[in-house]
Amino acid sequence: MTTRRVEANGFRFAVDEAGEGDHLALCLHGFPESRFSWRHQLPLLAELGYRAWAPDLRGYGDTEPRPQDVASYRIDRLVEDVAALVDASGARRATLIAHDWGAIVAWTFAARQVRPLERLVIMNVPHPAVFGQVLRRSPAQRRRSWYVGFFQLPWLPETMLTLGKGRAIRRAFCDMAVDKSRFPHEVLDHYAANALRPGAMRAMVNWYRAAVRFPFQEGPWPKITTPTLVVWGEEDAALGLETLEGTEAYVENLAIRRLPKVSHWVQQEAPEQVNAILSEWLRP
Repeated sequence: MTTRRVEANGFRFAVDEAGEGDHLALCLHGFPESRFSWRHQLPLLAELGYRAWAPDLRGYGDTEPRPQDVASYRIDRLVEDVAALVDASGARRATLIAHDWGAIVAWTFAARQVRPLERLVIMNVPHPAVFGQVLRRSPAQRRRSWYVGFFQLPWLPETMLTLGKGRAIRRAFCDMAVDKSRFPHEVLDHYAANALRPGAMRAMVNWYRAAVRFPFQEGPWPKITTPTLVVWGEEDAALGLETLEGTEAYVENLAIRRLPKVSHWVQQEAPEQVNAILSEWLRP
């Protein structure tokens, strides 16, 4: 596995790469993660014949520049980044594999058919339309999503998240994980160090601010025709299982694989199980 810089959409994306060829698997991370969150999957994807890319997304890690304004993180800009990365790869075929916020971008990218996709893999994030429906009817989900409201406050969230050398970032993984052994000190150190970079925490929180301040989708969601796999750790403290219900209304060809006793951090906490699912589903 190597790290390279990819110029796309006005950014220099730091990208971990494994494999070669023109069959791209683009892995999109979530909050408060980085390209490092795909360390267990990149070697597998290379074995399956993909050129696997895991970039630090806009505002994260080693990707530059790091915009500080909220508007730079509206969904349209994030989708543009993915399209630019696909174009920069020169790939003839592309598959998106995405978790958390990366999965929100991937759902949107696939629904809008921004570029042709061979396959779509989503991990522990519901389709945005389904999530909106559940949020309106479920007090339990509104309680789970309390932090989204907190993140709308100016300056306070990033201050709280970086206190004590990123103590809250470390706890986000440890407190939510079922198998806490998957998050040793060196892994937590990596994510805390990323969050403590100048301007990084504000950029990361701005993804949430932009989601609330700017329209997410005008009109009804188009049905996704790309074959889609959803992998879901059932012990997700932030997203209830009810947010999976009704996904088939928005996806023509859908497979769901649920993993009991696994948290939101599914591909890091249960890499063996996730990789077995990917190996089965992605093989020709």
